[in-house]
Amino acid sequence: MTKPNRRALVRASGGPRYAVALTVDALGTGLLRPFLLLYGVTVLRLSAPVTGIAMTAGVVVALACMPAVGRWLDRGARSTVVAASMLIRVVGVVLLLATQPGQVGMFAAAGLFLGIGNQAWPAAHAALVATVSHGRERDAALAAARSLRNAALGVGALLATACLAGGPVALHAMAAATGFAYLVAAALAWSVHVHARPAKTQLQADAPPMRTLLVANVIYVFCLSVPEVAIPLVIVTQLHASPAWSAAIFVANTVLVVTLQVPVTILMSRFSRRTVLAFAGVVLAASYLGFLAATSLGPGAVAAVSVVCTLGEIVYAGSATALVTAQAPPQLLGRALARFQLSTGFSLAVAPAVVTTLAAHGKATLWLTLTTTTLLAASAIATEPGRQRRPRPQPASR
Repeated sequence: MTKPNRRALVRASGGPRYAVALTVDALGTGLLRPFLLLYGVTVLRLSAPVTGIAMTAGVVVALACMPAVGRWLDRGARSTVVAASMLIRVVGVVLLLATQPGQVGMFAAAGLFLGIGNQAWPAAHAALVATVSHGRERDAALAAARSLRNAALGVGALLATACLAGGPVALHAMAAATGFAYLVAAALAWSVHVHARPAKTQLQADAPPMRTLLVANVIYVFCLSVPEVAIPLVIVTQLHASPAWSAAIFVANTVLVVTLQVPVTILMSRFSRRTVLAFAGVVLAASYLGFLAATSLGPGAVAAVSVVCTLGEIVYAGSATALVTAQAPPQLLGRALARFQLSTGFSLAVAPAVVTTLAAHGKATLWLTLTTTTLLAASAIATEPGRQRRPRPQPASR
């Protein structure tokens, strides 16, 4: 695959207005998501454990919406579902702003609506991109959107960090700005008017055999929690080093994803998506073994190994969703993407508890468990027979 120019990537990703919608949406998410816990503790004066439980409950309950999202997508909706995933987060922000100090139920309700939008968006976005672009161009477009989104998330998080000095008033204003950003993004996403013609074929006979991929994805997704959960835990509790190391590694992870996601995805396009996804597991497993060794050498060694882990994450992210969209029958694309997002959301929800529990039994237990399970997942992906490719549905309107 030749390297597409920027204009071609924007067109394959849904067009300029949709790219702006993604950017604005990610800026809003970057403003709020990393600091929702602080909002609960600082503005609403809830205890940290209560705030954390309410946030987790919102995310877990929100996963129940994914089957309905999948069916909606399979009826042909595309930009409408993307816009809805943004609008429902506006509802979440409004509830958050209306929550008075000490109101746990209202905070949990706000987290639920924010969670529904966050869970529904990836599947809706992937379905839209799969409708306007095909083959390896679609893979590059998905990678470009991830790169753009990570960059905007990072900028939003930096802006939010600057607002923290203003205390509760600034956090309240930041939440309001987030709601406005979601509203603008929803209007832009809806305006692209992408709709697919549902294929009129038997659904049951064509149901994609994704069980292996979904189970493997639950394990793979733990790599996304490494820079956010595992590395800070190791650096602070095992190495007794400054938390600044964790922040630096997280920033480096974001920068690498932003700069390398598209080039690496294009480079890997000469191989089958299944082979690339299996290779990602090998790279991630190698990095986990590297972390086990690095914990005896200091935070600098952990930072160096984190680069390998980020490369594995980039290869995984560039091939996993692409494999789902390539394998799923057109009439079941929405449900396939919804199930995939369900496995991703479930893994992200349980990862902090699993990582902290494993780490409590020692560094060898943590990293060797991640290594073994990831290699098993990669082996299952590599040995499962692939599906014959099917034609993509054409967009009905744009």
